[in-house]
Amino acid sequence: MLYFKMDESNRHLLRDCRATRIPAGDEVVLPKGSPVEITQSLGGSYTVRSGGDLFRLAPDEFDALGDDIAAKQSHDIELPTFEAFSDEQVWQALKSCFDPEIPVNIVDLGLIYDLISEETEFGRFHVAVRMTLTAQGCGMGPSIAADAKAKIEGLTSVESADVEIVWDPVWTPHMISQEGRKMLGLD
Repeated sequence: MLYFKMDESNRHLLRDCRATRIPAGDEVVLPKGSPVEITQSLGGSYTVRSGGDLFRLAPDEFDALGDDIAAKQSHDIELPTFEAFSDEQVWQALKSCFDPEIPVNIVDLGLIYDLISEETEFGRFHVAVRMTLTAQGCGMGPSIAADAKAKIEGLTSVESADVEIVWDPVWTPHMISQEGRKMLGLD
């Protein structure tokens, strides 16, 4: 995980930069020279504040924040390598996905409801995940689900993954794990 001191978090974009507005989920372009404050760097993406709004930047946009940030991107997240498939490695991959507004991974937030893995005819695995979001109106759902799918499919033993967003049961803060509660200072 990367956290920044205040003097490192305030920057101006070096080029036009594609971003996803949080929590609406709409794609925007932040113009070159826009002042941004890095508020979170977890799970291979950056959350920045600009003009009073929050935005999520994907790895291919990190260089707009500066060469030092682009150089750090390869160190943001390193998934462990595994010889043989296990559901545990999928859970670890999911722990590398973060809600861009909350500095806790989606597993410890209690957003993952179900994980099913099946071996395919080629000896690799298909993984199906059912997850929810902290709020039904959150436009970041497709982005978070796509991130989870990419992290799962990044495992060498996984052939494919499906991540479905569901609303039953409705998420409540009681679903946050003990570890998540500690991270948020709730315990």
